Amino acid sequence: MDSRAEAPHALAQWLKSEALRQGFDLAGITSVEPPPHLDEFTAWLRAGRHGEMGYLASERGRAGRADPGSLLPGCQSILVLAANYAPAAPPPGPGLVAAYARGDDYHGFLLERARTIVDRLQHRLARPVASRVYTDTGPLLERELAQRAGLGWIGRNTCLISPALGSMTLLTEVLLDLALPFDTPFVADRCGSCRQCVEACPTGCILPDRTIDARRCVSYLTIEARGGVPHDLRPSVGDWFFGCDICQQVCPWNRRFARPSSDAAFAPRQALHPPDLRRWLAAPSADDSHLLRRSPLKRARRSGLARNAAVVAGNQRADRHLPALEHALRSDSDPMVRGHAAWALGQYGSAAAREALLRAQGRETDANVLAEINAALTDV
Repeated sequence: MDSRAEAPHALAQWLKSEALRQGFDLAGITSVEPPPHLDEFTAWLRAGRHGEMGYLASERGRAGRADPGSLLPGCQSILVLAANYAPAAPPPGPGLVAAYARGDDYHGFLLERARTIVDRLQHRLARPVASRVYTDTGPLLERELAQRAGLGWIGRNTCLISPALGSMTLLTEVLLDLALPFDTPFVADRCGSCRQCVEACPTGCILPDRTIDARRCVSYLTIEARGGVPHDLRPSVGDWFFGCDICQQVCPWNRRFARPSSDAAFAPRQALHPPDLRRWLAAPSADDSHLLRRSPLKRARRSGLARNAAVVAGNQRADRHLPALEHALRSDSDPMVRGHAAWALGQYGSAAAREALLRAQGRETDANVLAEINAALTDV
């Protein structure tokens, strides 16, 4: 098609329709102007509430979030897309995995779908189109862009909430050097006086200014944090092995309007639904490598997953996990994992757990792990 015959409005409508054909559920277009809540984000960083996620405070990250257009020379518009990942049924436990992470890694297939849209756009216009695509992979305030593109509002729990789908969506952005009409921003705040997400959060990480203290968020603690889970927060992790959906599960917009995703890419992997905590507490084998191939769980790394398994096992206090915890305390090469296994054994309050801790006390050489063992022995 001759690009000169394509009116901007018609091209924008085609782009949104093509996004739906490629498997996205919502689409809108916004400008490259700086986000309106940049000052709040900067203050959040200054307060250190991003924890160990130093990439959020990098110089490149600050520049991109302040000026999205700087990420693509000549950028004139941003196509914002949302993919629904709401599960068909509550997950079995123990060892819960956040709904978005039960299937394939969304970074791969959502970026591929977005690039397909660009390819088809170039074919339609019969010319190259400068573009850049992101899905939680670039320095953008994605939810701000989505709100400005009319996809929904930013809720009290900081999630983007669509009145049609709820909040269980993943966002993708396509920066384009095309002048396109912008959609009307979603300005209404439909959370109203509801505080169910705030009250349900097990760690109280949702703050009054509609930000989250990531250092207390179960998702952060089980995914992003590379060190140990703070002692006072371990019980609050509960059954969550990777991520947390509590603030979304209680949201009335999800309870009333979310519909199960039909996207096969989000279908749960049987080996991770639920994960076998004993398997993750054991040393990895070559046979286990396929479990994390193209899985979001790779982000936590093996040591993080073993740490998480120990915390969940300690919260569950199921006898079947005792041998795996003792094995991890005795044999794991990572002191962090051994320390969390010691804490978990201390939660049992049983003679068997105490004997395992005493045996480990006599051979452990790491000071931090010894401190965990000694603290655990006071609990059994």
